Amino acid sequence: MADLPPQLLSESTEPSHRYRLRAPNIPETAKVARDMVAGLLKATDHPALVETARLLVSEVVANVHLHTKVPLLSLEATVRGPHLHVSVRDDDPDRFPWPPEPRSPEAEADAEHGRGLLLVQACADAWGTVWHGGVRPTGKSVWFSLSDAPAPKTGAALRTGHR
Repeated sequence: MADLPPQLLSESTEPSHRYRLRAPNIPETAKVARDMVAGLLKATDHPALVETARLLVSEVVANVHLHTKVPLLSLEATVRGPHLHVSVRDDDPDRFPWPPEPRSPEAEADAEHGRGLLLVQACADAWGTVWHGGVRPTGKSVWFSLSDAPAPKTGAALRTGHR
């Protein structure tokens, strides 16, 4: 699964902490996933990232539950130095994980869904999708990265790719 950005792939003397979770596609999985990532961040001394990571993990896991019919999803969380990278994979190639088109403020005020990837886009240092399976995708991952490094935030970057 390892859809890692360059800062996590680079040769570094810092150890990498990687955890994987394969879980049923049920509502309770969002809580299990966010608690797992929060625990990883606390154990690796990144308390400043915990609340944002919990929010974003909830959103990407909930998207799988709300928009696919797959029985299982996979989450991979990696911490290396000040960087956290989370990737959530599902095996439904037919659903496109893009932020919704902007709507009128009146429609947004009453909407119960449709803001998850907008939150990811707004809060993550970077995020994107990776398609798996080549020309005929067999699934996709939605990933995001956060960092508590002192470098200034450059905004969200949307990247797509195939594996």
